[in-house]
Amino acid sequence: MTEPREIAGEAEEVLDGLYHWHIHNSAIGGAISSSHAMVSGDQCVLVDPVRLAVDALAALPRPTTIVLTARCHQRSAWRYRREFGAEVWLPSDAAAADEEPDRRYDEGDTLPGGLVALRTPGPEWPHYSFLRTADPGVLFCSDLVSHDGAGELAFVPPAYHEDPAETRRSVERLLDLSFTVICFDHGAPLLGDPKAALRRLLTAT
Repeated sequence: MTEPREIAGEAEEVLDGLYHWHIHNSAIGGAISSSHAMVSGDQCVLVDPVRLAVDALAALPRPTTIVLTARCHQRSAWRYRREFGAEVWLPSDAAAADEEPDRRYDEGDTLPGGLVALRTPGPEWPHYSFLRTADPGVLFCSDLVSHDGAGELAFVPPAYHEDPAETRRSVERLLDLSFTVICFDHGAPLLGDPKAALRRLLTAT
């Protein structure tokens, strides 16, 4: 999987210990690809990282772990493993990646940073989201939906999904989880009442 050539210029602190950055990814027609860092104690966990400018990355704690929601989100994982020695985690049932991950995880496993792996199929079967159960609850939602930056969500186009109907069911199941912040692989984080936005999406489509 080719690393995107674009580099994000800065990272935004969404809330204490949670950072977001993004690029306009030419590999997917200029659409937004988003990444996050979550700092917990002495751990700094990168979630599906695209490349961040050197000075902006240096302003964050040194990454200790890189967790990937799916094989298609390898992005800059291997670059940052070489640079920081951070372990890369990949789903156990994902196909072979560009490089061999240090660890593999299964549904229900607790990953570094206290992230619980949740299978959210639709884009493909080995496709996961992560839930931080500590307060405030944070959901890292992979390729199910995108966020326009103004509070409205959209399903990722069905052409990119193996089973769009299963994608919808995965989104419906998210409503059973406890979180007040949702982070996307395609769009800015949504705080406040993200479940209301999910319900609007499901009602409208």
